[in-house]
Amino acid sequence: MSDAKRWLLPDGVEEILPAEAFKLESLRRQLLGIYESWGYELVITPLIEFLDSLLVGSSHDLDLHTFKITDQLTGRMMGIRADITPQAARIDAHRLDRDGPVRLCYADNVLHTKPRGIMTSRVPIRIGAELYGHSGVECDVELVCLMHETLCAIGLDDIYIVLGQVGIFRALVNEAGLATETERLLFEALQRKAYDEIYAVLDDSIKDRKLRQMLLQLAQLSGEEEVLQEALSIFSDAPKNVKAELRKLVDIVEGVKVRIPNIALCFDLCELRGYEYHTGIVFAAYTPGYGRAVAKGGRYDHIGEVFGSARPASGFDSDLKVLAKLSTKDFQKPAAIIAPNLTDKVLQETIADIRKEGEIVIVNLTGRSLDKNTLKEMRCDRQLVIKDGNWEIQSL
Repeated sequence: MSDAKRWLLPDGVEEILPAEAFKLESLRRQLLGIYESWGYELVITPLIEFLDSLLVGSSHDLDLHTFKITDQLTGRMMGIRADITPQAARIDAHRLDRDGPVRLCYADNVLHTKPRGIMTSRVPIRIGAELYGHSGVECDVELVCLMHETLCAIGLDDIYIVLGQVGIFRALVNEAGLATETERLLFEALQRKAYDEIYAVLDDSIKDRKLRQMLLQLAQLSGEEEVLQEALSIFSDAPKNVKAELRKLVDIVEGVKVRIPNIALCFDLCELRGYEYHTGIVFAAYTPGYGRAVAKGGRYDHIGEVFGSARPASGFDSDLKVLAKLSTKDFQKPAAIIAPNLTDKVLQETIADIRKEGEIVIVNLTGRSLDKNTLKEMRCDRQLVIKDGNWEIQSL
């Protein structure tokens, strides 16, 4: 590469300049502060680790998005994390050794082999919260509400939460006794909402007319809140395990509405995102003007099993870079004070005292007066000057 091209970055990899970095860091601190106020403890996970640990309980999609390298010390395959959820699950299962519920949160970079969507970063900053050790719907209610508060905190006021329930499809498939390959074909057709393929798979593989009809209707259950009532009617004569999964969804909705009465809820009961590892509710948040989910989550009860503790688990996360772009909040970096570059002891003590009070003091290293443009670039609106033997702050 010629010297003229050395500044180029790979597609999907970007530098974050001071103004945007200030906004990102301000949002990060604000959101982690909210999570802390709910009892979530911050964890920092390794950027790289052995692949067989990193991809435990994850989807094939995550495997494709993970960079793999060889560890020069052991010869084993390692991966650069593309998600933090499996790492947080390991911390709960293997490191903390707590019997009660554990609330963890995180905010850190991950790396993807390719962008997940048009104009998305390959180096997103994942920020999220996970709750381990509670199997009741109260856990899911809390996380849906916390995800909603996350988006409200960044200034979004037009938020739609879409709820799905992987457990309903899983229970119907178990009742039908579908072969693994047939289940895969049906799953793929449902994700594409390819109704002709769905009809064909069901006609060929399920003799029970009632089960076949329930799976067919499941594929069409998406929309606003009346969908939940329609589902209750459709599955009124369903097997007990199917109705139990639907009842969980109803209880979650009721719990969320008690806490956020004006929340906008939608439903997509054939949304099977993360089917390989999600075991119950899945949820995602959308806002007009952005074509993808701004935050996603769900229940994944078995992810910690390989680490020796199959504790119930649920969580959500988002890309902090996306949240910063969508945020309507104005984060203004505070103005600074310019100070002369002198060895004066009193001046140095004064500068130290002002900085302790939270002010920004920039020392003028040039030894000469700075012009207005330079002072503006440095965001300096005041200066330290000596008056009657004392250093004072004066407006510029």
